[in-house]
Amino acid sequence: MIRWSWFNGKSSNTPTDTGQWGEAKARQCLVAAGYQIIGSRIRVGKRDEIDLLARDGDVLVFVEVKTRASEQYGRPGDSVKRAKRHALSRAAVRYLKSLRQPPVYFRFDVVEVIGSPEHGVHEIRHICNAFPLQAPYDLPY
Repeated sequence: MIRWSWFNGKSSNTPTDTGQWGEAKARQCLVAAGYQIIGSRIRVGKRDEIDLLARDGDVLVFVEVKTRASEQYGRPGDSVKRAKRHALSRAAVRYLKSLRQPPVYFRFDVVEVIGSPEHGVHEIRHICNAFPLQAPYDLPY
């Protein structure tokens, strides 16, 4: 959420600050749950980005992090709609193709962070296997 100061016309909390804060909280949550973080904010192609890439045992996990100040307008994970699932699937397939390794098991998780940098974390929810690979993206194997 952006809060504007009407006196000077500048925002006190930019979306990237909140997003980076939420990703850091999600990373801490995943590490505490035993995940190994491989990378964050991974750019794949010109327009795709993977928020967090982790390993849960032998499973590669593509994590989408959604941060909201409150649940007043719905759960953050509900904003991962069809278009976003397709974009994440496209990014995952491109990433897997770039590995040029034998087939790996993978899944898509969503981490909801409810809170803000100013007020701290109210709740973190980790949704495992949030959605399947979306068509028409085929794996390289």
